[in-house]
Amino acid sequence: MIKRREFIAGLGGAVAAWPLAARAQQGERMRRVGVLTLFDENDPVGKARLSGFTQQLAELGWTEGRNLRMDVRSAADNVDRIQMFAKELVGLQPDVILANTTPVTAALQRETRTIPVVFVNVADPVGNGFVAGLPRPGGNITGFITEESSLAGKWLELLTEIAPAVKRAAIMFNPDNGGGGSYYLPPFEAAARVLKVEPISAPVHSDAEIQTVMTSLGREPGGGLVVIPDGTFTFLHRAQIILLAARNSVPAVYRASVLIRDGGLLSYGPDFADLFRRAASYVDRILRGAKPAELPVQLPTKFEMAVNVKTAKALGLTVPQSILLRADEVIE
Repeated sequence: MIKRREFIAGLGGAVAAWPLAARAQQGERMRRVGVLTLFDENDPVGKARLSGFTQQLAELGWTEGRNLRMDVRSAADNVDRIQMFAKELVGLQPDVILANTTPVTAALQRETRTIPVVFVNVADPVGNGFVAGLPRPGGNITGFITEESSLAGKWLELLTEIAPAVKRAAIMFNPDNGGGGSYYLPPFEAAARVLKVEPISAPVHSDAEIQTVMTSLGREPGGGLVVIPDGTFTFLHRAQIILLAARNSVPAVYRASVLIRDGGLLSYGPDFADLFRRAASYVDRILRGAKPAELPVQLPTKFEMAVNVKTAKALGLTVPQSILLRADEVIE
C-alpha cells in the first residue's frame, strides 16, 4: 500500500498547479464559515480579534484555502449595514456564522433559524430571545456571553473605590439595544444599597439625552456614572460620553479598555480576544457535526482592567494602590 504522503510527493509539480479549492475537494470537503462584525475592516482591535479566531481554527485543523473558506463582512459601526450583510451571508449558505454583538446576532436570527450561529460579545442571550437557556440553547444559536448581570454591581463597586466621594451614580444604557435596564438594573441597585449610593436609572436614546444626564450628574459634587455597553449606541457615542464626563467632572466606569485609551477613567470587563479564540472551538465542533442546540452558552473566564491615571488626575482623583496593582493596563 502506498502511503498518502508518498503518493502526493510522487505527483510533484502537478499538485502545485491545482487551485487550492480543487485540492481541498480531492481530499476533504471545503467548509464555509461566515463572519459578521461591527468593526471597521481596518480597525486594529477588530483585526487582532479576528486573527486570534482564525489562528485558533487553524490549530484545530481548519485552514483557509485548504479545507475552509471564510466570508467576512464588517458593518463598520453602521447599524444600517448589519441587516444587509446578515441577509448576504445567509444567502451564501455557510456551514456556520460567527456573530459579533447583540445587534448582529439579532439580525442573523431574523434571516435564519437553521444555519448555526456562534455569538461573541452578547450580554443577555436569554432576554434577547436568542436561546431558551444557557445550559441548553435549544435552537440554531449558541456562543459566549460577555458578562452576567451581576457585573453591574462590580462596576459600581469599582467606581466608589476610585472615586470615594460618589454619593449618587447613574447607570446609562440604551433600552432599545439588548434590554440594558432590565438585565443590569437589579444588581446595580442592590450594590447601591450596600455601598450607600443613590442609584439613578438613565436610559438614553440620543445625543441630547446623554448631554442631559451628564449635565445633571455634574451639577453638584458626588455624581458618578456606570456606562452599560452595547454593540451600537453607547459604543458609537463613546467619544461624546468620555468628553462630557471630563467636562462635567464625572468619574465613569466602562467595560472595554479601548475607552480608557480614548480618555475614559476606568474599565473592567472580559478579555474579548479570549472570547474570540474560544468561539473557534464551537465553530470547530459544529463543523464536525455538533448541534448549537446542545452546546451550552459559556461565560467569560478571563477579565481585564484598565485605568487612565491622567484622566484621574484631571478629575482630582488619586488612583488607589488596590486598583493599580490589579490593573492589566495603566495609562499614564
